[in-house]
Amino acid sequence: MDAPSEAFLWVKALHIIAVVCWFAALFYLPRLFVYHAMSDDNLSHQRFEIMERKLYRGIMWPSMIATLITAHFLVDWGDATRHYHEALWFYLKVGLVGLLVIYHFVCGYYRKKLIGNAHYKSHKFWRFFNEMPTLILFAVVILVVVKPTF
Repeated sequence: MDAPSEAFLWVKALHIIAVVCWFAALFYLPRLFVYHAMSDDNLSHQRFEIMERKLYRGIMWPSMIATLITAHFLVDWGDATRHYHEALWFYLKVGLVGLLVIYHFVCGYYRKKLIGNAHYKSHKFWRFFNEMPTLILFAVVILVVVKPTF
């Protein structure tokens, strides 16, 4: 197997950075929803609405887009030697990433529902909702590192 090109390694590094940033936001936004739902005063509600908007638009969106774009290039460049398209683990990973994209959009939906309505759902709901990306992260990392054969 040939060594990866320098360009491939740069894209891989950018992909890892984008994934870390996206997951940080995916973990933090629902946590803000928990605190938002627990707050009782209008000033706190306004503060959480601003924090949630800035996190969603300024970090989550760019990170998700960067993750997906760099992933496309990694698969396109790396498939000639790695045969991703022949491996079941790869399709499972892509499916889980699809779930993360859906989760991302659901977070955006809930963010809008919380504007002016901090008690739209209970803090207990948000605590449960917050666990989804963690479960997906575990599965994706295991699939990518172990590359199980089924």
